[in-house]
Amino acid sequence: MTEPDVLSSEIGVLMALQRDAWRELASSELTQFDRREIRNRIRQSEVDLRGFLKMRTERLRFQPRPVEAPIDSLATINFRFF
Repeated sequence: MTEPDVLSSEIGVLMALQRDAWRELASSELTQFDRREIRNRIRQSEVDLRGFLKMRTERLRFQPRPVEAPIDSLATINFRFF
């Protein structure tokens, strides 16, 4: 896998973990300790997710531009004779 693919898969995994944690948090059978642990897990994954999203944004923003062929400056000169 290429580096952008790995980054995208990590982002997907973290989003899935957060989604599952929020579903788990909705359970009425959890103790206060369990709820606190789940919220801590959500906070930590949020920090990691923000870091990965920032990395992806930076990579997209600073992608190298395609190299354009040099323009022949003499071919574009329009001479006018009076």
